[in-house]
Amino acid sequence: MMRRFRRGPLRLMVLLIGIGLVAQAGAHTKSTSYSNWRIEGAVVHLSFTIPLVETARLSRPGETQPSNVHVAEYLTQRLSVSAGGKPCALTAAPRPLTATVQFRRFEMSFQCPTAAGIALHSAVFFDLVPSHVSLAQVQTSDGSVIQQIFTKDNQTLETFATEEGLKDAGFLKYVQMGIMHIFTGVDHMSFLLGLVLISRRLRDLVFVVTGFTIGHSATLALAVTGIIRPHAEYIDALVALTIAMIGAENISVATHRPEIVAAGTAGALILMAVGSFLGFGGLPSLLLLGSGLFAANYLMLSGHLRDAARLRIVVTVVFGLIHGFGFAADLLELRLPTAQLFSILLGFNLGVEVGQLTLVLVALGLVALLVRARLALPRPIVVDTLSAGLVGLGMYWFISRSYA
Repeated sequence: MMRRFRRGPLRLMVLLIGIGLVAQAGAHTKSTSYSNWRIEGAVVHLSFTIPLVETARLSRPGETQPSNVHVAEYLTQRLSVSAGGKPCALTAAPRPLTATVQFRRFEMSFQCPTAAGIALHSAVFFDLVPSHVSLAQVQTSDGSVIQQIFTKDNQTLETFATEEGLKDAGFLKYVQMGIMHIFTGVDHMSFLLGLVLISRRLRDLVFVVTGFTIGHSATLALAVTGIIRPHAEYIDALVALTIAMIGAENISVATHRPEIVAAGTAGALILMAVGSFLGFGGLPSLLLLGSGLFAANYLMLSGHLRDAARLRIVVTVVFGLIHGFGFAADLLELRLPTAQLFSILLGFNLGVEVGQLTLVLVALGLVALLVRARLALPRPIVVDTLSAGLVGLGMYWFISRSYA
């Protein structure tokens, strides 16, 4: 077992992965939508909910968000129902409904020629993002509620697919969804790779991953069960801030000047708090002020401690709490039935763990290979540059999400 990472090869490995992250960052490949289908005999009612980051993909030049008419036209072309092999007529075109912050919701209805053999079809966003996932909740005529998932390779759900009718998406589907949440969420990948970069020993990495797991498991459960309802727009911004802080800690340790890094980070957040108090920005001024004080204290402590590994398990619990709310976003909009909540939550959380452990193990495997090949790069070229990149990327996301 490696007791200490060889920093040169690690830098090369993280640099290569970092380049890949930067290439993906603008695209933000994590892409999800939510649909509720209610079947009443031969009539099908559909409510389709879309995050603003997804509807922005439909914007025309000069627009930040497309018009309701444009979104409705797009949905009409890609959502359909059939029965007995014949298309169902669209009786109510998509119309906008009131939605929670950061989402847009549309409602539409279909009239089928028969109530037998109804099939639901969704091709929404697969033409724009092949990895898009649409989480569907289907209420059948007998009152049962079923969870299913539309993907590019599974765009049709047939209620007569088996003798027992449409079945729930299996446990493994939600495991897969949790894995994809890590692999297609560039912000979560950036944070995990920042943890790898800052961990000098394998023991340190075990500490930070354990803390992160404890934190996100707790808030994922609290959010999905409804005990806590976080503001999605706040969570997205705070996730970005955790990335910037991991990069800032790397710089603080490398330069041995935690006071300057802490003052700069806290100063930026306090300025944003003042701006929020004056009416600029979407985050509350107290949240920004508290974030600034937390960042300053954390960076000062980690910069002065001889071995900050044990401190990081506490801090990564806090970071995990924030990311856990981010993980819950996909499940909250689906309005999960209580009877299925435990298995769905367990499967999704297990998938998140598999995804993050796979990412870390692949990184460690690359380190081992590069150690054997005796490849190395100077520290300033890789560690400091990549840490600055994490700060820049995290702050870019944080500011853009704060003022969206």
